[in-house]
Amino acid sequence: MPSPQDLAATLDGVGYLADEGVATAAFLALRMRRPLFCEGEPGTGKTSLATSLAQALGVPLIRLQCHEGLDATQALYDWDFPRQLLHLRALEAASDGQLDADMAEQSLYTERFLIARPLLRALREAPCVLLVDEIDRADDEFEAFLLEVLSENAVTVPEFGEVRADVAPLVVLTSNRTREVHDALKRRCLYHWLEHPDLTREIQILRRRLPGIGDRLATQVAGAVRRLRTAELLKPPGVAETIDWAEALLALGRTELDAASAAVTLGAVLKYREDADRVRGDLDRLLAG
Repeated sequence: MPSPQDLAATLDGVGYLADEGVATAAFLALRMRRPLFCEGEPGTGKTSLATSLAQALGVPLIRLQCHEGLDATQALYDWDFPRQLLHLRALEAASDGQLDADMAEQSLYTERFLIARPLLRALREAPCVLLVDEIDRADDEFEAFLLEVLSENAVTVPEFGEVRADVAPLVVLTSNRTREVHDALKRRCLYHWLEHPDLTREIQILRRRLPGIGDRLATQVAGAVRRLRTAELLKPPGVAETIDWAEALLALGRTELDAASAAVTLGAVLKYREDADRVRGDLDRLLAG
């Protein structure tokens, strides 16, 4: 990509409307071959950015979903123990009691029995986009391990040897900031904070994702969602919920958002009963703008 503007246009072609900040951050990550650390509230488009980059660049997307207790083995590789056991039994049966233990052991730890997890797959299949999703859910120990992998673009499997990427994958890390990620990992990356889109961009997103939506309904839904984000909700809606709400209204044949249609479709935009109960009692203010 020769420029951020060209990257934005390519992302636009796969349905992701990137603002100047996002397009520039992604362009620099590509040009400088640095990981991109995307932080922001849930629903601001961090994960979909990685998905859209893979589509725009025509490369595979490999996703590592982080969670508490994630360790290097789960992220990197494993051995297919059932197949190894079957292989060993077959060797024993074929050897007629003369099995060479050293040769048998060597034959167990080969490509045939290696199960590549997301990090190893990304190193072997690059060029690709590696999405390390919700890194803030992982533990400190995994952060340190990931930093080492990102620094070297290589890992060593003790029984197998070193695996090094010929071309570094484009790595996108996302965080909902449920905790602070360590500075060492952030320093290795380019950083970008994603905000919810402004009203004009969110309307554009609705028109792009739902071509049949009318201008009035798109404006009403986007405006109502923006007001919901300023309310004291347990889970403010993201862009995905905006799209779901508009799609639900279209499925019911609605061409505008009124109190009655909002009341029966709140489950598309609000995911907690407490939030729905609070909003349902104040729908007139929500829709009045």
